[in-house]
Amino acid sequence: MSRRDITISAFVVLWLGLFNYETFRLNYLSPLFGRELPKFKLLFPPAGWIMFYRVDEWDGRCEVFGLKGSRRYRIDPHRIFADRYVGYDNIRRNVLVTALERRYAPEFCRYLHRKFPEFEAFEVDEVVVPSVLEHPQRDIERPAYQCL
Repeated sequence: MSRRDITISAFVVLWLGLFNYETFRLNYLSPLFGRELPKFKLLFPPAGWIMFYRVDEWDGRCEVFGLKGSRRYRIDPHRIFADRYVGYDNIRRNVLVTALERRYAPEFCRYLHRKFPEFEAFEVDEVVVPSVLEHPQRDIERPAYQCL
């Protein structure tokens, strides 16, 4: 290997080490060592990996319920979009919220009827948490549409 390749490789290893240190420092490493570990200023955002996402005070998600008789059964989103082979969790990234758009409703309803034939119908609800900081447990739930 040339000197240039060694320098680049060392820089990448050092950068990845610092990035992972900053990502895990606050929530994992500091409690492990029992004290606040030093932070590298101006190098990383305080939230680590979440720097790629926009974080608002409110939160919203989609929930799907299977209807059988007069009962409603919440369907686990991981069953709706099974992605265990992908290596990351689309459900935590809120991919299901796309199903709330009315233009996707007919396709999503057909998909739900095909995937879960044990249910007679489905209800797709929009769930909003107006303030994640002040009232994280307060959910406002409203039906978006039904798949009959």
